[in-house]
Amino acid sequence: MHAQDSSLSGWTILLDDHAATERLARILADELRAGDLVTLSGGLGAGKTTLARALIRLLAEDPDLEVPSPTFTLMQTYEGPAGAVVHADFYRIGGGQELVELGWDDATENAITLVEWPERADDALKAERLHIDLDFAPGTGGRGRIASLGGSGSFALRLRRLRAFQGLVEKSGWADATRAPMPSDASVIRSYERLVRPRGDTALLMISPPRPVGPPVRRGRPYTTIAKLAETVHAFVAMDKGLRAQGLSAPRIYGEDLDAGLLIVEDLGSEPVVDAGGPIPERYAEATRVLAKLHATALPQVLPVGDGTDHTIPPYDLEALLIEVELLTDWYVPHIIGTQLSGSARAEFVNIWTETLQEIIAGPTTWTLRDYHSPNLIWLPEREGLARVGIIDFQDAVLGSPAYDVASLLQDARETVPPDLELKLIGVYARERRAADPQFDVAAFARAYAIMGTQRATKILGIFARLDRRDGKPHYLRHLPRIEAYLMRNLAHPSLAKLKGWYENYLPRLIPHIDDSPPA
Repeated sequence: MHAQDSSLSGWTILLDDHAATERLARILADELRAGDLVTLSGGLGAGKTTLARALIRLLAEDPDLEVPSPTFTLMQTYEGPAGAVVHADFYRIGGGQELVELGWDDATENAITLVEWPERADDALKAERLHIDLDFAPGTGGRGRIASLGGSGSFALRLRRLRAFQGLVEKSGWADATRAPMPSDASVIRSYERLVRPRGDTALLMISPPRPVGPPVRRGRPYTTIAKLAETVHAFVAMDKGLRAQGLSAPRIYGEDLDAGLLIVEDLGSEPVVDAGGPIPERYAEATRVLAKLHATALPQVLPVGDGTDHTIPPYDLEALLIEVELLTDWYVPHIIGTQLSGSARAEFVNIWTETLQEIIAGPTTWTLRDYHSPNLIWLPEREGLARVGIIDFQDAVLGSPAYDVASLLQDARETVPPDLELKLIGVYARERRAADPQFDVAAFARAYAIMGTQRATKILGIFARLDRRDGKPHYLRHLPRIEAYLMRNLAHPSLAKLKGWYENYLPRLIPHIDDSPPA
């Protein structure tokens, strides 16, 4: 199987023999999902049924499955682990109206559908599809075929990404791996798949295309730009190299296509730092020591990506911190009280936060990973020391307060960290920092911790409400009481009295959650 055309509009592949056709079927089978439509065109004997048969056997996970041509039955349905597969042949169809009698819409709604001779009833097929045109390859004595693949609708992007993926795995030695989708989390642009080789070793495929430019929200700039969110996969590559250079366990990168936003990275496994009872203290302590080591180190602001390209870690500046806390007024407040706050209340909120954050802006800065919490920490018991803490999801790193990531870990949005454990681990952090620098100011860090904990809790309340209302992910709402408790615990710090007053005035329902004092 050889790619002959790398144009953006399609993908032309030379299939030398039947084995090459089966390899193409494997590539397609790993890509196809319920609801997808694949149309197969070409003259008699061009190989449409051969390719369809190979695809169906792979999707059904039955290499001996009998797959006759549906020329006379018109439509045949098979069941596979991922759902139904419909194989149709329109050669004897006189038009799309005849499909109604076959119950076409009901049969194909949630199935992977393969259609031969689609042009006979094209008016009844959805436009979004993968189209494959098959023809005899010249000079092969009838043995070879040429497959010309094209995508319409969202399949155009998927086909470009599939072609880039195939080039990447061939270049990096993972061409024999199968793909298994992994559950997605809050990200709307990034996803992961597990690559599994026949001998059992695994890697992760990270699919992180360039972030689309969102609508302007302030002075002509989108939210993502103001909040300093990574716009390409370059930031992940740079931070990955930077963390590994510090002796920390970020995943190795086995292969990359930066333009397509594809990475093949080390699979660190799935052993968590929590169990059914919540945080595992020893593992959280080691994760805390990782931060203490990182924050006690002089770290560069510019990191290499590769091929002469550098990534400059952006500052976690006042504008970024403010637009994040405003997510509370934009999304959480309407969720809680059913209406927006007045303009004066919002202005008061921004003004108090601006004043509160001045100490943070003027204070020490370090690499702030921003998502340093249990879902992104993997326990690696076979390694030693700090290397036992595997770190993922750091592409949005900024230069910010050391207290931010400590609060992110010890006030975990998805796991309840008991106040006594939180206080104990803050002590672990402070002792480690003092050991590296006797001048480390514990009192200043305690204030910064309360401020950054409040900022993060405020932001996450807005994000989780947004995930429910905008993105249809209501399961994030179950975390709100925990985050509200963290918020009020932080607001009890004396330096946050003015900010606490705002929350008491405009969100009085939070007051019952005051049941803990902030860490000293």
